[in-house]
Amino acid sequence: MAVNVVNPSGLYKPTTYFQASVSTGQRIICLSGQVAIDEGGKLVGAGDLAVQTEQAYRNVFFALRDLGANFSDVAKLTVYVVDWPPGKMESLLSGATKAASDLGFDHRRPVTRVGVTGLAQPDWMVEVEALAVVS
Repeated sequence: MAVNVVNPSGLYKPTTYFQASVSTGQRIICLSGQVAIDEGGKLVGAGDLAVQTEQAYRNVFFALRDLGANFSDVAKLTVYVVDWPPGKMESLLSGATKAASDLGFDHRRPVTRVGVTGLAQPDWMVEVEALAVVS
C-alpha cells in the first residue's frame, strides 16, 4: 500500500478524517479541484451542499480510477466550501459519506477544509482536490 493514514500520538483522533498520511510510491497524482458537475458539464445539486459534495467526491473517485488509482491512494484532500460556517459540516460529511457508501471507498483521509467567498462558477458550493501516491 502506497499510502498509510494515521492519527499520530499526542494529537486529537477524529472519527471523520485522519491527521496524517505516510506515503511511498513511484507515481504522484495531483488532481485538480473537482466540483459538482457531471460528465456532460451539467451542475448536479444546485443549492444543495450535500448533493454537490457527493458529486465532487464521485468525480474524485472516477478520476482516480481512470488514472489507475483508488481512494486508498489519496494522501491528502483539500476541500473548499463557499461561505463556510461550522453548521455546514453535517451536509459536507453527508455528501462524502453517501458517495463513499455507494462506490465502496473510505472517504476519511487527511483533509484541510477551507472557507472561501466563492468558486469559479457562482452555483458551485464545494470543490475537492486530491493528492494521491501510487506504487
